[in-house]
Amino acid sequence: MNRPIAGISRATEAAGRQKQQLGGKGAASRNSRWLKASLLPALIFALWELGSLSGRIDPLLFSAPHSIIAEFWSMTLSGELLLHLKVSMLRAFAGFLLGGTAGLLLGILAGMLRPVEDYIDPTIQMLRTIPMLALTPLFILWFGFGELSKILIISLGAFFPMYINSFQGVRNVDAKLFEVAEVLEFSRMKQITKLLIPAALPNILLGLRLSLSFAWMALVVAELMGAERGVGFLIQDARSFMQTAVVFIGVLIFAAAGKISDSLVRLLERRLLKWQDSYKGKRADGHLIRIFI
Repeated sequence: MNRPIAGISRATEAAGRQKQQLGGKGAASRNSRWLKASLLPALIFALWELGSLSGRIDPLLFSAPHSIIAEFWSMTLSGELLLHLKVSMLRAFAGFLLGGTAGLLLGILAGMLRPVEDYIDPTIQMLRTIPMLALTPLFILWFGFGELSKILIISLGAFFPMYINSFQGVRNVDAKLFEVAEVLEFSRMKQITKLLIPAALPNILLGLRLSLSFAWMALVVAELMGAERGVGFLIQDARSFMQTAVVFIGVLIFAAAGKISDSLVRLLERRLLKWQDSYKGKRADGHLIRIFI
């Protein structure tokens, strides 16, 4: 009587060991990818530092990395950098929340309902081709130099990628799934929550990544035009006084913030799209890939 129980116990232990081994391999793979991704930036900074120390790089144009690190530490201790960063993050979050939400809702509505597409899509496609810098003076004339104009500029940058990808995600859903939903007598809300959004989720998450990126780029435009606080203002003020190290600090902050937000969305993609069996890229495994030879 105890043999089946013992067999089940051994199978469970074996499955646990296998899971631990796979987890260890996954952690090692992540560490290896992180190391590979760090090699190129480390090489660039090393060459930059050597060029600065040898005098071949003009410090007025390219401050040495050690000078940038020293200035960064000084501004962090004084609290100045954290103040500007906090203001910029609040602006970026508010603009992204407003523009991204509007883009998602309108994209889904235009994708589901042909009359909505006919009325709003041509106008949106026309507006998205207008450069952001061309619209910025109008926003300042209409809404002044306050926070409202900056948040609206950021929301406009975040709106279009989310709208386009949400619309495309809905239109890429297999029509047969809707036929099955009608046979099962799904309500409109159930079609959206149980069918439409899960099927369109890959495109929506792609739109989320692009929307965050465009929100950060629009933040730079907004803060360079009449701001009194924020990382963009910090860059503009440092440029006026030829403080190249501070300019590089602002640029690196934008780069780091964009990378962190993109990584968070990619982590969300891996969690929500586990069911998707997509191509992950071919590994070389020690052999040369002769695709381009």
